[in-house]
Amino acid sequence: MTSEWAGVGAAQAYGATLLDGDLVRFRALDDADLPDLVRWWRDPAWAVLQQIIVRPRPADSITEMFRNWSKGERSGDVGFSVVDRTSDTLVGHVTLFGATLPVRAATLAVMIGSEHAGHGYGTDAVRLLTDYGFREMGLNRIEIQVHAFNDRARAVYAKVGYHVEGVRREATFHDGRFHDEVIMSALARDWSSEPSGTTP
Repeated sequence: MTSEWAGVGAAQAYGATLLDGDLVRFRALDDADLPDLVRWWRDPAWAVLQQIIVRPRPADSITEMFRNWSKGERSGDVGFSVVDRTSDTLVGHVTLFGATLPVRAATLAVMIGSEHAGHGYGTDAVRLLTDYGFREMGLNRIEIQVHAFNDRARAVYAKVGYHVEGVRREATFHDGRFHDEVIMSALARDWSSEPSGTTP
């Protein structure tokens, strides 16, 4: 994807920008992030876009879920809090999980807080996490599953460079009927080697 580094300066320049996008920066989960993450996860209007079933859950179980997603104890899993680069305000959370050898494929999950949606944070976070997965984790493939009715999310993934692979017909159930789920993916060979702030 990229040429060999000429020296320590090139390596440090890569490291210094690895977790920075145009609008967002990734950092480790802080305990102070958890109340907002729990609130966003529990909001039924947004849960229907991300969860298999909309139901109230205790804050403790959601807190533990985000802690587990952020531990990254297995080499094929990472999770980051997403913050605005300028204000350092928490705007969401991203995760890559399930990557194993020899396949080197992971699944991407992203959650942007309800009050931060529509400002480009999701697009930048997906681009930055995909770039991280290919450049730092050595992944070959990253996929995401999205409800077919979530047209905004599908547009974000397509804009960043994900391609529709197929449809899982009637894979989810909401409002008394079944809905399709779209599988989208990006491959390392198709991903731009430009810095993460540029569109592939």
